[in-house]
Amino acid sequence: MVTSLIIAERIQTTEAKAKEVRRIADKMVTLAKKGDLHARRQAMSYVLDESAVTKLFENIAPRFEKREGGYTRIVKVGHRRGDAAPMVVLEFV
Repeated sequence: MVTSLIIAERIQTTEAKAKEVRRIADKMVTLAKKGDLHARRQAMSYVLDESAVTKLFENIAPRFEKREGGYTRIVKVGHRRGDAAPMVVLEFV
């Protein structure tokens, strides 16, 4: 799911999943802000797509250079019809 978030920059999912993905996505942005080869390899060990890692390091990380944390936002959008699970939109700030 972190790979999908990096590629699309905005995903809709359940609240519980979003809270878990948020932790990992923030760590990936922190790695990307370092920008060195070791950080890129660490990100590649978790993110499944090489183009997603490239996008993370070249497009997303520079947007957050002056930001200390809190790179993602969770916006509640209601409940899913089938099982009434709380749905949210997870996006980069």
